[in-house]
Parts: sequence; structure tokens; C-alpha cells
Amino acid sequence: MTTPITPGTPIRLLLADDHPVVRAGLRAVLDTEPDFHVAAEAATAEQAVALAATGGFDVVLMDLQFGPGLHGSEATAAITSVPDAPRVLILTTYDTDADILAAVEAGAAGYLLKDAPPEELAAAVRTAAAGRSALAPAVAHRLMDRMRTPAEALTKRELEVLQLVGEGLSNLRISKKLFLSQATVKSHLVHIYAKLGVDSRTAAVAAATARRLIRR
Repeated sequence: MTTPITPGTPIRLLLADDHPVVRAGLRAVLDTEPDFHVAAEAATAEQAVALAATGGFDVVLMDLQFGPGLHGSEATAAITSVPDAPRVLILTTYDTDADILAAVEAGAAGYLLKDAPPEELAAAVRTAAAGRSALAPAVAHRLMDRMRTPAEALTKRELEVLQLVGEGLSNLRISKKLFLSQATVKSHLVHIYAKLGVDSRTAAVAAATARRLIRR
């Protein structure tokens, strides 16, 4: 991990988002902060990983969805896996359990939603740069709910399986994608049904979507 920023030193930022308009908007907001310096932009997750590896950045603002190629969480894991890596702050529209847990496990220093006001975004960047965790209130609330009822919460693997079920994949395709046996996939589905109080794939996806556990 990068050493926390010394007070008074500009925070060097890398913006990673596949939408030029979003990047332009972020740059316009961040450029108003005297202690921020937007050093580079990346339009793909792969480009973000490559740029981050060159050094010169303190915080990466990372989207989750980039279309074909690496997912934002995968890029986050690649960036944070090396010594002296910049801190990664997820900035996304998604607040599902599946997305949040994947990002946290990947090493994200924070998780913020794109509708956050400018002052909240600036505070999160400074918090991440200082070596602390920065979570949007809604994200922190979801994590707290999981901690309060651990027996009812779907595990990260169960969320991965259910997300793929929601995308229409069969047990065989899920097993190949996640490198699991079909028996293990079926076992996960049994646990998912029990936790959600349902008895079918369709009902499980509907319930999980309604509770914002997975994306549709």
C-alpha cells in the first residue's frame, strides 16, 4: 500500500471510467480542490491497471463496469496486489451486496456512489489518501446489516453464483466460470434458497434483485 499522504502534498489522482462525459465531470469537480491533481485518465480497466503500475498516483477513482474486458473489481485487485500501490476508491452507480463485497475483497480503500455530493467525494478521496477507509453511508449501512444477521446473509461465493443465475447461466456454465463442480454449485443454490426463503431459481433472482443483493 502507498504511504499515507503528507499534509500539504497534492493528492495525485487517476480517473478510471469508460464514459468520457463522466470523466470530464469528475475532473471539473476535482480540479476545484486545491490539494488535488488529476494526473491521468483511463477509459478501460486494463488501461487503469497499466497506468497505476507506472507509479505517480496516490488514489485511483475506479468505476466497476467497463463493458468487455476486466471488471473494476478485477482491476482493483490487480492494482492493489503490488507493493506501494495507490489506494483505490470505487466510484459507481451500483450498491448491491455482490458489488460491494467483491470490491472490498479486491482491496478497495473505499466505496462511493456516483450521486454523492462533491464535498462527500472530496472527503472520501482525502480519507483514502490518508490510508483510511471511505464508505458511502448507504454502503456502510448494508455492510452493518450483513454483520447483524450473518446467518441470513449470502456469502460472496453464493452472491457470485446467484449473479450468474440471474444472467441466465446454467449450473454447468456456472461451474466452469467459477471453477467449481456442479455438485458444489447445486449446494450453493440449496443454501441460497434457504436463506432467501424461496424454492426456485427464478424466485431467488427476483428476491435477491428486490433486496439489492445482485444486479439485473
